[in-house]
Amino acid sequence: MTGAEARPDAVPVLEESIRIEKAVRETDRVLINTTVRERTEFVDLDLLVGDALLERVSINEVVEKAPAVRQEGDTVIIPVLEEVLVVEKRLVLKEEIRIRRREVIEHVHEPVQLRSEEVSLARAAVDNSSKIEDEP
Repeated sequence: MTGAEARPDAVPVLEESIRIEKAVRETDRVLINTTVRERTEFVDLDLLVGDALLERVSINEVVEKAPAVRQEGDTVIIPVLEEVLVVEKRLVLKEEIRIRRREVIEHVHEPVQLRSEEVSLARAAVDNSSKIEDEP
């Protein structure tokens, strides 16, 4: 046998390998804009409005002592006194001031300014022309 016949057939051996790399790149941008809008809306309210009615009632009556302030129903009665000089001194109830409370519900229609925000989103393209070069 010759030297060529004594060698077994050669089998080529191949090997493949892969290398994976990661890089962070900006791919998109989002622009956020907010705007404030105002609008007028009307509100309907029931308001309680109160006032006082004054009434003077002449009494001209002699009393022994001053009457107290009193309330009768929705009326407050305030006595007004006067001292009168006679041969003797007497206390005379000259008049009473009567204050009656009255409440009225009044309906009003008033404008009210309201604000709200609106948000708009827009994508901005990113320039990716620069490539990451592989290292040998």
